[in-house]
Amino acid sequence: MQREALEQIDLNITGMTCSSCVATVEKSLNKVPGAKATVNLATETAHILVPEGTSSKSLIEAVTKAGYTAKVRTDETESFSRSRGMGIRVLISALLTIPVLVLSMWDSIHFKVDDFILEQLRNLNIPEPLYSATGWLVIGLTAPVVLIIAWPIHRAALRNITHPTMDNLISLGALSAFSWSIYANSTGAGDIYAEVAASVVTFIVLGRYLESRAKKRAGSALAHLLSLNPREVTIFRGGEEVKAPIANLQIGDRCVVRPGDRIPTDGVIIEGVSAVDNSLLTGESLPVDVHPGSNVIAGAINTSGRLVVEARRIGNDTELARITKMVLTAQGEKAPIQKLVDRISSVFVPIVIALSIATFAVWYFLDNPVQDAIRAAVAVLVIACPCALGLATPVALLVATGKGASHGIVLRKTASLEIAPKITTVVLDKTGTLTTGVMKVQNITIPDLGKNSPDITQHDLLMAVHSLENESSHPIAGAITRYLSDQGVGRKIVSEFVDSPGQGVAARVSFGENSLPVLIGTPESIRRATVTLHPEIESAIAAARLRGNSIAVVAVDGVAVAVFEVGDSLRTDSAATIKTFQDRKIQIWLITGDNEAAAHQIALEVGIPTKNVIALASPERKIAKIKELRASGEKVLMIGDGINDAAAITEADLSMALGTGTDTAIASADITLLRNTLGTSISAINLSKNTLRIIRGNLGWAFIYNVVGIPIAALGLLNPMYAGGAMAASSLFVVLNSLRLNRTTTLAA
Repeated sequence: MQREALEQIDLNITGMTCSSCVATVEKSLNKVPGAKATVNLATETAHILVPEGTSSKSLIEAVTKAGYTAKVRTDETESFSRSRGMGIRVLISALLTIPVLVLSMWDSIHFKVDDFILEQLRNLNIPEPLYSATGWLVIGLTAPVVLIIAWPIHRAALRNITHPTMDNLISLGALSAFSWSIYANSTGAGDIYAEVAASVVTFIVLGRYLESRAKKRAGSALAHLLSLNPREVTIFRGGEEVKAPIANLQIGDRCVVRPGDRIPTDGVIIEGVSAVDNSLLTGESLPVDVHPGSNVIAGAINTSGRLVVEARRIGNDTELARITKMVLTAQGEKAPIQKLVDRISSVFVPIVIALSIATFAVWYFLDNPVQDAIRAAVAVLVIACPCALGLATPVALLVATGKGASHGIVLRKTASLEIAPKITTVVLDKTGTLTTGVMKVQNITIPDLGKNSPDITQHDLLMAVHSLENESSHPIAGAITRYLSDQGVGRKIVSEFVDSPGQGVAARVSFGENSLPVLIGTPESIRRATVTLHPEIESAIAAARLRGNSIAVVAVDGVAVAVFEVGDSLRTDSAATIKTFQDRKIQIWLITGDNEAAAHQIALEVGIPTKNVIALASPERKIAKIKELRASGEKVLMIGDGINDAAAITEADLSMALGTGTDTAIASADITLLRNTLGTSISAINLSKNTLRIIRGNLGWAFIYNVVGIPIAALGLLNPMYAGGAMAASSLFVVLNSLRLNRTTTLAA
């Protein structure tokens, strides 16, 4: 049966305040036929997978019916914008609440103000108010705070009356205290609690304002990543430079990138020499030299010379777009630990309301004054904080993904955070993982042949080799050509060029007045074309084979004169990375499709035991070994980069793909490493450990706070005003604790 095609729609959600809100929005969105939604409180977004052709209107309507507002997200940076109106609300609320607290908490001031008001009323022949005149002043100052400043809270509470959220607790607590104050001051039934209503609302709006600013800081690294792509581009049109919106750039267009500008597209340099800074994309600290023919990526900074770049990938196909999509998709996922929190949050608010009613009933029926019963019940409503529970995981993930992205680590699946600290075994591919995957000339052997040597200089010989290999498309020829070109070796005129697949190349090369036949090929093909090979050449061939490298033998006029050893280069940090894993008691396996000699040579160089090396391994063999390791109780991390690694990457408990690898491997992995170093895998594990530690700390605080705070409030030992401050502080604590991930400049464990 053919699988139904899906597409992702992202929404910005407004009005969510706690994890109960998240559960409500998710439930409403998931009722849309075929929709599978995940909602993020920290970024106030929803990521929904729907069948192709599903209208976003139906999703927005579902959110609206749930009591919230939504719109399609067209700009990823919208997730990190916050309302400036929050600061104004905090200021007005504070200006009204401060005199309320002063009048309510200091009796001497209270009585002086009361006497002053009564005297003024008598002078104006106005009847004296029932009971405290100052009480009415306090209630009058409190009214705008409770009824206007807190109106968004009341409105959300009304909309969510059938599925209570944090707003219901705050609204119910503030209105209860305010209503009781009016009744008590009218009848003399007891003390008023207007200051409780005003201070609770003020603490809440202040807490949410500080929380929103802290969350904006939490997403700053990610927001910066999302803003790297330039909005405008200078394109050649009809031989002239024309500035145009980035959306007008087409594949094949040539654009000008001046010093200091960001490169607008993935492409190849046509003109100019410069150095580009990729640090904000890959974490690489040093600029990379580029010249005509070099590939560049969107978002990189041109540090010096003027460049002309031909666009090869644009829009959503660029490397930057791929990275941001992976990061944002991870933001939409839930870590396994969050699922427990969601289950608790879904019943938290109803339980708190029930506890508040029970608290009032117990106090009242034990013959306590009604105002004391209300005071304790309101404190229970206000102290409870599902906000901290709801923010504990997503804010930490927001900081972690931004921090990781700035260090060349893209967490594609948040479940990897919980698995990384448990890893006991690492399985590595060789080519492109332990090694760079780029063929390079490792050694050149040119023996002294004495009287048997052709009548040419060594420089002429290198020029001849450069000339022949430049005509070949073979990877070994490419490596030799790059090496000789970098050494400044020129080329000669060749004729009668012949390329024999599997054997080598041959041609006649002009050496001054002479024209000699030159052959470059495998040792076997050269042996057939010459009499004998010099002992130094035989020795060089044997050594190269022992190291698992490729060999190109050069013969001039029927005499073997040189050996070029070409092989993959070990990454500079491979040995150090292996040692770090081993120091952490993590065993290492090298499983590669390469030959025995090459596999064991690399293992020897980096310190992997021979017994843990499997060569000539097919994709099926890699999968079988990973299954075997997992069956024995090992937690397996697979690191690879090739198409043949994709299946093994999927089979492992945790997987990482180098960003320089194939799209297939990258799309299969849990974590993508953008830096061209294996050591980034250690940083990724460290980031996972630190993030998980922060999440556990956040959740521990949120649970302990409620377990301790609610009973204290129910016993009447906590003023509702202080309860409001504690509730706001608990959410702020979670956000600030998560920001600790941003304070480290390195990703040390």
